[in-house]
Amino acid sequence: MIDRRALLAYSALLPLAGQASRPARAAEQTAQEKQGKADYTLRIATGLAELAPDHIVSTTLYNGQFPGPLLRFKEGQRTVVDVYNDTDTPELVHWHGQMIPSDVDGAAEEGTPFIPPHGMRRISFVPKPAGFRFYHTHVVAGGDLSRGTYTGQVGPVYIEPKNEGGAYDREVFLVLKEFEPSFSRGGDMAMDFLAGEPVKELQAIGKKADEDAKEKTKGYEVGYDLFSINGKMLGRGEPIRVKQGERVLFHVLNASAGEIRSLALPGHTFKVVALDGNPVPTSKDVPVLWLGTAERISAMVEMNHPGVWIMGDLADDDRKRGMGIVVEYAGAKGKPQWTKPKAFRWDCTQFGKAAATPADPDETMEFIIVKHNAALNGFNQWALNDKAFSMEAMKPSYPIHQGRRYRLKFRNASDDIHPLHLHRHSFELVTIGGKPTAGILKDVVMLGGFQEIEFDFVADNPGMTLFHCHQQLHMDFGFMFLFDYA
Repeated sequence: MIDRRALLAYSALLPLAGQASRPARAAEQTAQEKQGKADYTLRIATGLAELAPDHIVSTTLYNGQFPGPLLRFKEGQRTVVDVYNDTDTPELVHWHGQMIPSDVDGAAEEGTPFIPPHGMRRISFVPKPAGFRFYHTHVVAGGDLSRGTYTGQVGPVYIEPKNEGGAYDREVFLVLKEFEPSFSRGGDMAMDFLAGEPVKELQAIGKKADEDAKEKTKGYEVGYDLFSINGKMLGRGEPIRVKQGERVLFHVLNASAGEIRSLALPGHTFKVVALDGNPVPTSKDVPVLWLGTAERISAMVEMNHPGVWIMGDLADDDRKRGMGIVVEYAGAKGKPQWTKPKAFRWDCTQFGKAAATPADPDETMEFIIVKHNAALNGFNQWALNDKAFSMEAMKPSYPIHQGRRYRLKFRNASDDIHPLHLHRHSFELVTIGGKPTAGILKDVVMLGGFQEIEFDFVADNPGMTLFHCHQQLHMDFGFMFLFDYA
């Protein structure tokens, strides 16, 4: 077990243990710069994000902007990125969704070196797979809401495929993000949007955990005051200007530290073509997109309903506080309109192969997720098979063997939705919400409260590999483990 103080101490002190002196770092930086110009440069520094003229927030940014710059890589063509850390604390850049080596993936648990304060690191890797990925910080935040994914450290990545179909007129990237976080006690998460029903056995396990808890109150959760798309509150940035008949490919990223997001455009439907950057076997039209933390959806919209519309979150409070963007047809005038779509349950299985089953696994691992309310100085502790991750011991860690296919089954005995994320690999969904599927490749997937999920991955990228819930509070307080290639 590790408490909040230990987490914060680890975050601050571990990176300093192996740091060179400032002159040594300067010499290393000069040597790296002499190797030639990088393809991209990222600078981590505090700065101001103007969400609206009357809402300017101070946070940590990439290249002084939010979101960070769109980086376009070519699949299979090596790229070099120089990362400068102009802050006073160690940092990491995680290349989310890419199958790259552990030392550049951007997770300290895997052995990636920190970027020291006022230092730099040159990173080189071969981008893959093709599609919509992103980059973000991967440091421990714990109880510090000015660290980790609570900051503005996030930016989109698009890896150009070797052969581009291009069946659209243009593409638009949308980064959904909240600002000004604060702590509150508890609160219930809406779950009725997800397909599947709760499992009674898991409800019973969760109830017993609550009854056995020393603390009878709910633990801390994080809420937000300001909401934005592409760094602007609804109506404060430039609208998305479209023409009737255009086919627009939207690449949508939920860059939240822990919120589930929805997105709808009145009078239009989204044809989902890719999830987490990976093409889906079956494209489907849906009225609403739902995204867990760190999920991405690429969806085509045919512009066939002229007007001035609000593309926004279904939650009225969040949308009114900024989580939306105006879509304006050429020649259309007037106040942007919003109409809430009919109720719709998000079901990933509809994008899979019909009547198909994944290959049989070589090994199955099963995990039960339990929440211990307010167990760590008011913060909830998360345990998988009764084990919370220790940042000091870097455990639990499970051996895997190259070339083997592993089936991971997660049983959620909590009332929270968990966006489950596997580093450096993609996985194939097997069952979700009690329904079988095949062919859907992802790197993050939402697991509903008191529900079960199964997915397979092939151990084809040797090196330490991190698995965690992408909700920052959950991963910081126990919801992680490592895979270690034997």
